[in-house]
Amino acid sequence: MTAPSWDLTIAYKSLHDPKIEQDITLINKCLEQLNDNASRLESVNTLQQALITREAASTLLATINAFASCHASVDASDTEAKVLSSRMDKLASELAQAFSPYQNTLTHCDIEFVDQVLALDSEVAAQSFLIHEERKLADTRLSVKEEQLLTAMSVDGRNAWGRLYNNVTGSMKVTLVLKDGTTEELGLSQAASILYGGDSERREPAWRAIQEAMQANQESFSAILNALAGWRLTEYEKRSHTRELHFLEPSLHGSRIEKATLDSMISVAKKNAHVGQKAGRLMAKLYGTSTLMPWDQLAAMPALGDGESKTYSFDEAISIIKEAFTGVDPEMGEFVDIMVENNWIDAAPQPNKRLGAYCTKFAVTRTPLVFMTWGNSMSDVLTLAHELGHAFHNWVMKDMPLCQTRYPMTLAETASIFAENVVRDALMEKANTDQQRIEMLWEEVSSALALLINIPVRFEFERQFYEQRKNGELSAEQLKTLMSETWKEWYGDAMEQADEMFWASKLHFSIAGVSFYNYPYLFGYLFSKGVYAQREMKGASFYSDYVALLRDTGRMPAEEVVMEHLQMDLTQEAFWQQSLDMVSEQIDRFEVLLESAK
Repeated sequence: MTAPSWDLTIAYKSLHDPKIEQDITLINKCLEQLNDNASRLESVNTLQQALITREAASTLLATINAFASCHASVDASDTEAKVLSSRMDKLASELAQAFSPYQNTLTHCDIEFVDQVLALDSEVAAQSFLIHEERKLADTRLSVKEEQLLTAMSVDGRNAWGRLYNNVTGSMKVTLVLKDGTTEELGLSQAASILYGGDSERREPAWRAIQEAMQANQESFSAILNALAGWRLTEYEKRSHTRELHFLEPSLHGSRIEKATLDSMISVAKKNAHVGQKAGRLMAKLYGTSTLMPWDQLAAMPALGDGESKTYSFDEAISIIKEAFTGVDPEMGEFVDIMVENNWIDAAPQPNKRLGAYCTKFAVTRTPLVFMTWGNSMSDVLTLAHELGHAFHNWVMKDMPLCQTRYPMTLAETASIFAENVVRDALMEKANTDQQRIEMLWEEVSSALALLINIPVRFEFERQFYEQRKNGELSAEQLKTLMSETWKEWYGDAMEQADEMFWASKLHFSIAGVSFYNYPYLFGYLFSKGVYAQREMKGASFYSDYVALLRDTGRMPAEEVVMEHLQMDLTQEAFWQQSLDMVSEQIDRFEVLLESAK
């Protein structure tokens, strides 16, 4: 089997399926009901029915939006998919506006009234956690009319900037100039996939081609970043009517963590930057360079001696992942079969495919879907494992109320990075030679560089960008300077050449709906190490405990999840340091094996 394309017909047969319009009609009926009953907010029954109605409409809306987004991801030039996505964005805005009076009441009313609303039945009671989380934002909410206006304006304001980034990058072509002078034109996502592989002849040309394309469009990309940050900062200023709302607070709330947790984690990362830097220097040794080059940091391990970098077919990757997952529990292995047999994975390279990899789901059917671009490298194997980890997370929650499955990004990365660890360790156990062990530890070392260094670079860049953006827009040149300075601070002597256009090429900075789409990866990486350590300690009881932890991720703050399942305190540096020590040990082991292989 070659890398597959997904089958989305479990939701709708096509973008022209009449059922889409039928479901949109149902959503509009829900909107009418919410608007008609908004004058009876003192009634417990009215609030209860509003919660049920909002959830029903959200489920249909999320399914249609995911369907459209899946089509647009595979082909960024698909106009019909983009039009449908825009319709759903507007409809989501209308739903939020219609529910705003009810949200305002639930946020500001006495807790006794909330308890009465939640006493109806399981469908309403299931929303208790989310309602109490929203009540934490009471002192930053605007009036109902202001909230509605802000939501309405975001469709063609903030969200449009995110769509622009996706449209520009999805349709971009880049030209590789090879050493022999020949050229090769590729879609941006195709060129980006080369950076993860073992093609040493095309990797640097691909990186430089991407840089050139980003620089050619730098004014557009800087406008997108400035507009998104400017919108958010203005919104936060308006919400600061009772107290000052810091630009990190919405992210922390969305991540369901306390500021003390973030501060503790970043502090430990900074104190241990030498661990990630050491990983980078060891990687550079294998490339025969004094420091790591930016085009090599994501690549497959170079061949030792006269050999060639190993490549993997999609079939081989599925076999590796299934065997590793089965080692945790047969149910996990069977899940891989379910994903493959139902064609819920899209990995086939396409010229207009969007960048990146992700997992989404159809809310109505609870169907998880995985998206990536296959490039035949070990990195692709682990990316697939990562996304299947996300999919498994969704799968074990499929019987729960949908409102309790909306876990934050911080905890979302638990299952995905856990899955990477499972696959890496399974391959390590099968390694018969030091060379094979080096190859597997390479993936651990590469991950350490990415998550202990590159993720903090993203966080610190974005944090400083927002501080400076308060005083006005930053030019493309200023953004390049800020990225270069932050890059050098964290990479140190591990990489001398900064990726000054990273703020443009990394789509995470231009996602409209989420700011600071970065530190959750570091959180998930270190947290999953702590979870993974429980596997050996708990033995046969681990799997059921692991599933229980995953099922709690949508109904508890992160600190409570960790205290409940690991009996540890996320706000203390000791939690993060123990995970970092595990990573450091693996890097040291890699170094020893490299020395013995000389």
